[in-house]
Amino acid sequence: MQSLNLIVIGGGAAGIFAAIQAKSQNPKASVILLEKTAVLLAKVRVSGGGRCNVTHSCFQPRKLTEFYPRGSKELLGPFHHFSPQNTIDWFQKRGAKLKTEEDGRIFPVTNRSETIIETLLKEAKQLGVDIRIRQRIENIEKSENGFILSLRDKEPVETQKLILATGSSKEGHAWAQKLGHTIEAPVPSLFTFNVPAFKLQELSGIAVPRAGITIDGTAHTQTGPLLITHFGFSGPAALKLSAWAARTLFEKEYKVKLLINWLPDQTEEESMEQLIQLKANSPRKSLQMENPFSLPKNLWKALCTDPKRLNDLTHKELRSLSTKLHRDPYRVEGKTTHKEEFVTCGGIPRREVDFRTMESKLCPGLHFVGEILDVDGVTGGFNFQNAWTTGYLAGTSV
Repeated sequence: MQSLNLIVIGGGAAGIFAAIQAKSQNPKASVILLEKTAVLLAKVRVSGGGRCNVTHSCFQPRKLTEFYPRGSKELLGPFHHFSPQNTIDWFQKRGAKLKTEEDGRIFPVTNRSETIIETLLKEAKQLGVDIRIRQRIENIEKSENGFILSLRDKEPVETQKLILATGSSKEGHAWAQKLGHTIEAPVPSLFTFNVPAFKLQELSGIAVPRAGITIDGTAHTQTGPLLITHFGFSGPAALKLSAWAARTLFEKEYKVKLLINWLPDQTEEESMEQLIQLKANSPRKSLQMENPFSLPKNLWKALCTDPKRLNDLTHKELRSLSTKLHRDPYRVEGKTTHKEEFVTCGGIPRREVDFRTMESKLCPGLHFVGEILDVDGVTGGFNFQNAWTTGYLAGTSV
């Protein structure tokens, strides 16, 4: 039976980065990476619309942790060891030039995810990481010297150290359970909201730079850019809400009432006063044509449907409009995810992992990296930064 120093299971960003770090720390070590499919770095390929959102330009570790609905406390130390700046330096040192966009997201200057893929695979090859695709693992057992892996149609192999980088796959969870771990049930995170018979459907494509979005009856609320789609709501505010409220939404079977605050930077009373003042100043004008809050023109017309002149609008009607501007209700029934960029919360409980080394507290020699952990970030490059950071720590520690 072949005996190895390290096997990494999973050919995504975290797995390949962990293998690279391990081999660079100890060039003489035997490092093999096993991927069950024929495609390496699949999420890297489709991330950011095929451009690969490598990381985010948030360079303060404590501030960076605020973008992780699960894992913010545990990632503080790791981000001091391998931060977005370290990620930028690592790729640029190897010829992959990066750029920062206005919203802080960082991409290769080529706007091609292939640039990141080629950089990672070239580095792995130069270091001598043995990457094997189409590998079917049938069993993993703990042994005196480490772990024994049974492979379909191949001889079993033994390894001193094992890194699981299997994302949200059921196989990875099953292996972790067999080796003594529990699993936080995985549920979707980062998705958009479907609204049946959506009354704003004709406004699809309109983006509101700043809006509030709240799940009625809960404390879950987010503020930020909101995108109106043909099926409901998307954009950063909606995606952040889906991430922080992932378990609540799962428990409610994605059937909730959303309240949209179209004017989050002022109170309902302030909006009401503004409407009253407008009526006093321009009594003969149509409120529908005035748009006093500088909302997108067609959105304002959809929210303010009354064509009457301001002078003909009653106090009650103005109050109703001000309430709608701050608590506009929509019934959500379901979600939409982009399958290739699917993110989950759940996986290996954080309490069962030493985040200084990413080693299991329950099974010595076993490490976890990336999305198999119950750690997830919002959109913007944060999930990849978790992959690079945990991959770095596991790879250097083994």
